[in-house]
Amino acid sequence: MQKITRKTLLYKSGVEYADFCINHAEGCSHGCTYPCYAMMLKKRCGKINNYSEWRKPKIVANALELLEKEIPKYKKQIKSVYLSFATDPFMYNQPEINDLSLKIIARLNQDNIKVITISKGVYPKELGQKSIYKDINEYGATIVSLSEDFRKKHEPYAAPFKERIKLLKYLHDQGLKTWVSMEPYPTPDFIKQNIEDILEEISFVDKIVFGKWNYNSNISGFRNYKSYYNDLSYKVIRFCQNNNIDYHIKSGTIDLAKNNFDSSFISAVDCRKFLECYA
Repeated sequence: MQKITRKTLLYKSGVEYADFCINHAEGCSHGCTYPCYAMMLKKRCGKINNYSEWRKPKIVANALELLEKEIPKYKKQIKSVYLSFATDPFMYNQPEINDLSLKIIARLNQDNIKVITISKGVYPKELGQKSIYKDINEYGATIVSLSEDFRKKHEPYAAPFKERIKLLKYLHDQGLKTWVSMEPYPTPDFIKQNIEDILEEISFVDKIVFGKWNYNSNISGFRNYKSYYNDLSYKVIRFCQNNNIDYHIKSGTIDLAKNNFDSSFISAVDCRKFLECYA
């Protein structure tokens, strides 16, 4: 695998549900065709030329060296470290990246720094070794469907959905915190599916993050998509409430002005928390 070096590693995230972040690879072999926001950004900045180049990830060779320097610098400011926004820490069939991710998590945990991960790959069982990896960590998977036809079209080289869920459930069974990102959730013109089926498959997780399909203008081609996402958000929140699962509805997913959105099902406390997302 090709290697690159960087001058910095840890950076403060501007994302609504993340603190500090690390991207210890450039590119992603999963080749998501949404299209991938990270790929578009890197292309715009001149870091890559095309999709094919993006699918050949480059590992940050001096990541651990940088981490040793930056942990003392930022430790007092860090609430958690997110892996990753512009790549995948447990990229499917990429052992070098997976190995570096394990080392990064272990090093951060040495200083009792919580790590939050998100992946479309398969989590290694080593993460269940609590003598190395702290149980303060949170491990997440992106699950927007159960259909392999959809996965092969839009996430062609990522892990099958069932494999993602299986290994996430394994970590859950080890007493670790797990979560699922249901974003970008497709409209029916991409795939007709019941969100309840997906929710039942991931009902063991501690948290669900839900967000609309927002990567290109195709969403506007689906009639009444605002009402569609209002309805789905209602279902996600109700499911989470009934199953004692924390939740976060991504900003912009709900149109509070739509008359068909019924907020009366949310308790006073939850309603305040819910509306803060859209202030």
